[in-house]
This record gives sequence, C-alpha cells and structure tokens, in this order.
Amino acid sequence: MPRISKSFTSPSFERSFDKLEMKIQKTAMQKIAVFENNFLYPGLRTHKLHGEFSEFWAFSVTKSHRILFKFLKDNQVVYCDIDDHDIYKK
Repeated sequence: MPRISKSFTSPSFERSFDKLEMKIQKTAMQKIAVFENNFLYPGLRTHKLHGEFSEFWAFSVTKSHRILFKFLKDNQVVYCDIDDHDIYKK
C-alpha cells in the first residue's frame, strides 16, 4: 500500500480551503487522511493531469471537488489547491 511520507500545503491551498463550507472541509480532511495512507485507493480516483497541468496530480474530495497536488521526492506531496471543477480554469 503506497503511503505518503510527508505532506505540505501551499498558501493557495490554504486560502481555497478556508473558503470552503465546513462540510466540504471535513470531507476533505477525511479524504486527505485516506490519500496519505494509500494514495492509490480507488475511491479517490487519483490521476495525473495533462496539458498545462501536466506537473500536477488530483484526487476527488466530492463528486465536484478536487485536490490538486504535486509529488515531491520520497513520496512527499504538496497540496496546491482545492476547489470544484473550476480548479482547472485557474
């Protein structure tokens, strides 16, 4: 089971997270815990992005919300943003 060894949050992620409804924030924290325990867990639908976002990966928080992140060395990640599908338009 592939685990995340360490995680970081970007200022952009923190700003976006703070703007979310409390219910979405709680769900996001639960999904982050699952992700860090097994980033290939099928329910997260973790996937590599393409095009202008090719350096990023994403996983699902809800049907409409995603967390955008980058892998660093040694299974470390930085959470870059969280939003609905408009995340891909930023």
